[in-house]
Amino acid sequence: MYEQNLYDIWVSKELEDKDLKNELLDISGDKQEIKERFYTDLSFGTGGLRGIIGSGTNRVNIHTIRKVTQGFANYLLKKQKNNSVAIGYDSRIKSDIFAMESAKVLSGNNIKVYLYDKLVPTPCVSFAVRELGCQGGIMITASHNPSKYNGYKVYDNKGCQISGEESDFITREIQGIDIFEDIKISDNFNKSLISIISDDILDRYYSCVMKESINSNILKNSDLNIVYTPLNGAGNIPVRKVLDMAGLKNVSVVKEQEKPNGMFPTCLYPNPEEEKTLKLALELGKKLKSDIIIATDPDCDRVGTGIRDSEGNYILLTGNEIGAIIFQYICENNQDILDGSIVVKTIVTTDIIFSIAKKYGVNVVNVLTGFKFIGEQIAILEDENKQDRYLFGFEESYGYLIGNYVRDKDAVSASLIICEIAAFYKEKGLNLIDVIEAIYLEHGYYLNNQISFIYEGLEGMNSMNSIMKILRENNCEEFFLQNVLYKRDYKKSEELNIKDGTIRKINFPISDVIEFEIEDEIKIFVRPSGTEPKIKIYYSIKGKNKEYSINKFKEISDKFSHIFKIS
Repeated sequence: MYEQNLYDIWVSKELEDKDLKNELLDISGDKQEIKERFYTDLSFGTGGLRGIIGSGTNRVNIHTIRKVTQGFANYLLKKQKNNSVAIGYDSRIKSDIFAMESAKVLSGNNIKVYLYDKLVPTPCVSFAVRELGCQGGIMITASHNPSKYNGYKVYDNKGCQISGEESDFITREIQGIDIFEDIKISDNFNKSLISIISDDILDRYYSCVMKESINSNILKNSDLNIVYTPLNGAGNIPVRKVLDMAGLKNVSVVKEQEKPNGMFPTCLYPNPEEEKTLKLALELGKKLKSDIIIATDPDCDRVGTGIRDSEGNYILLTGNEIGAIIFQYICENNQDILDGSIVVKTIVTTDIIFSIAKKYGVNVVNVLTGFKFIGEQIAILEDENKQDRYLFGFEESYGYLIGNYVRDKDAVSASLIICEIAAFYKEKGLNLIDVIEAIYLEHGYYLNNQISFIYEGLEGMNSMNSIMKILRENNCEEFFLQNVLYKRDYKKSEELNIKDGTIRKINFPISDVIEFEIEDEIKIFVRPSGTEPKIKIYYSIKGKNKEYSINKFKEISDKFSHIFKIS
């Protein structure tokens, strides 16, 4: 009855967005659909919130956006009186509307708003927060999710994604708000508090991106042939602009995916990690015999890369491989500043970084999954006036950041440096496939792979919780066919030594992650996604060669996957 009562309340309201009322009327009498939409509120966490666009408390709509913004406003006002917030949005369905609704609520709370009036990459919000001296930022995006999703990402006054403590504070505020009665918007809406972010801010952003080029003269003289796709997202203008500023003229864009379109008509899943998503880019690359293909996701904070091999085929390099290539390139070309410098990676990102870092005398900082933790490390260095020690940060899911001008991953600067590296090695008669093979030959073959299992709706959430409970209660050795050495539960902050039963505290923030370290340099991480209804399993295997690692991965993953297949 709880869900039906909420449904009745929503139906009784004169909803401003007529789409919402029509949706509700269409599901009248459908108990299961009503339950799915109203059994809970959208979950807010360190990644903000993300969900399906539609009507209900468990959907993204102007009312749920207003409610979370009111919670964010309450949080800011309890910290200090004078506040300002930067807001941006991408090409997703209703992103511009949700951005304006957020601005209206903030201004209704007498909070100054700086609003981008055009779609921008996610890192541009982090940049604006810092440049404009804001106390927070909001980005309307669902990153690489399917078109039916949208979301809301929150930044702190340093341009970092909010911490767990800040997230908890905002969540408590959100929970105390009536979605229709407690929003300060209509009577107190003050347009004078909303300013459009000038193009000067974007020009400063582009200037910072260009400064991260290491060998700028290479690009000015390069004949590198590039195919680029923004996947109908926010990257189209920014990525093409910086490549043009760098002097690269031979850039062809996938026309079907050039213009902003939140329906993403050419691909179900606008994720540059997916080969199917890059189908049109690969076809154009083959037609033009391009050296490299780059693809940015809808909010342009991740970039995927395909490299043309000697036979004219394209090899899609993984996020780990591109990260290793970028890191080595930075080290090779900055050897006079490496002493005391730092590279930051997430725990599920390739351990080959440790070997490369050791060679060049760079310190590695390992953090939890999520780029917010990489941003936090830069902020810590900044507090100690050591921000120049930060060299590079990346995560396996195609997120990279060179330089410290923002506190989030940036596909604009990453696209530029990837093209620069490709041009650098092209002059030497090599491509990036040759480069990564040479890295493997020197440091060992590291195979990193990820498998995800999707669990949608209320039943799916229950399944995810059950699976994580099973993993916490078992060592799962029967699935790995090898001895488990350590089991690390980041939610309990404990490391269990399987051999002697001793328990050691882990000095990491609490996170719903379980790690199994197995003999023969194998690691397996399991974590529910913070933004999608899925469990992700990360496999890390160091082998004597590629064949060994691939076979070992198949052997372990085939058996371990049975745990996650709940009918």
